[in-house]
Amino acid sequence: MTQAAWLTILGIGEEGLDSLTPVARSLLNQAEVVVGGERHLAMLGEDPREQLVWGSPFSAMIKTVLARRGEKICVLATGDPMCFGVGATFAKQLPAEEMQVVPGISAYSLACARLGWPLMEVDLLTLHGRPLSLLQSHIQPGARLLMLSENGKTPGEVADLLTERGFGDSRITVLEHMGGESELRMEGVAHCWDHPAAADLNTIAVECIATRHARVFATTPGLPDDAFLNDGQMTKRIVRAATLAALTPVPGQLLWDLGAGCGSISIEWMRAARGARAVAVERNSERLTMIASNAQALGTPFLSVHDGALPSALVQLSEKGERPDAIFVGGGATSEGLFEHCWQLLNPGGRFVANVVTLEGENCLYEWHKKVGGELNRIAVSHASPVGPYHGWRSAMTVTQFVVTKEYGQ
Repeated sequence: MTQAAWLTILGIGEEGLDSLTPVARSLLNQAEVVVGGERHLAMLGEDPREQLVWGSPFSAMIKTVLARRGEKICVLATGDPMCFGVGATFAKQLPAEEMQVVPGISAYSLACARLGWPLMEVDLLTLHGRPLSLLQSHIQPGARLLMLSENGKTPGEVADLLTERGFGDSRITVLEHMGGESELRMEGVAHCWDHPAAADLNTIAVECIATRHARVFATTPGLPDDAFLNDGQMTKRIVRAATLAALTPVPGQLLWDLGAGCGSISIEWMRAARGARAVAVERNSERLTMIASNAQALGTPFLSVHDGALPSALVQLSEKGERPDAIFVGGGATSEGLFEHCWQLLNPGGRFVANVVTLEGENCLYEWHKKVGGELNRIAVSHASPVGPYHGWRSAMTVTQFVVTKEYGQ
């Protein structure tokens, strides 16, 4: 049975308690325990109630609060707690009926108001507690980005990354302590950013401007082959685009990429849909290193890499409890019992895609097709290449592709 609301989460601005609405103030006054950062708790002044200070790791306090479920607890947070904030974290573990959330004005809304940017036209992300490489997939010509900083050094790190990517002409604005007496604004261009470190509480706005040396990597599947560090054993660009179309990336869904090579399928899956997740399974140690490097360089640092051979790796993955929404077999299709194991673990409604180039592999796909239906396709790609003083077509190895969706009840 769901409990009544016991957890209150209030968003506070730089103005302190004066930023709270009368309803929010009433909820704060009713709390028996108040949780917040040192800055937030200092706003309370002399207050006899129990106070808990956020510490490191952040997750430890989440567990502490959840362990006291049912007590009247109020959490103080900056801005909008449901926008990359603590409210979003609690919402993943508690039903909405157990929480009362009163948001303040988010840093994104304040920044858009300062800059005159329509909020719905801006990419919102956070680098607070997250790798800087997350920025990579958002760097596009003409894009407007707003990001929460990890600390005062983050603006300089962002400027360096933009310059390395060939976007050194991008305009950067750093907004500190918005809405408070200490509000400050710094502006500059990425390639010559020379401002001192900002205050730790800052928001970075970027207008992405590409130089003529910039490499543009769209989120549409089919990145150039040389975008990936690879040893030649990879799903090539045109076939990769067709493979991702068959896999159908969906926000939040999980892909198992079996025989991942350099990780190109996993990485493009994650770039193609918001919150899409992937596990890249590979047994070659050099390729495992390539996968990790490619994930950082192309903006998917949360790609999970699993060192293991098929089909034993499937047992290890299944023991973690979460079943995949899509499975791609890029290598190892002839492993005994592979398809049966994959089919059993695949979520209903999930997509199974396998590519092979050998006759033995084709025979496996044909047998799978006889069991569950689906589609068998052959993908033949030719490239123009020099033939003496002229040009002719040079054919790549033909790829046979098996695509099937697991219907509910199968």
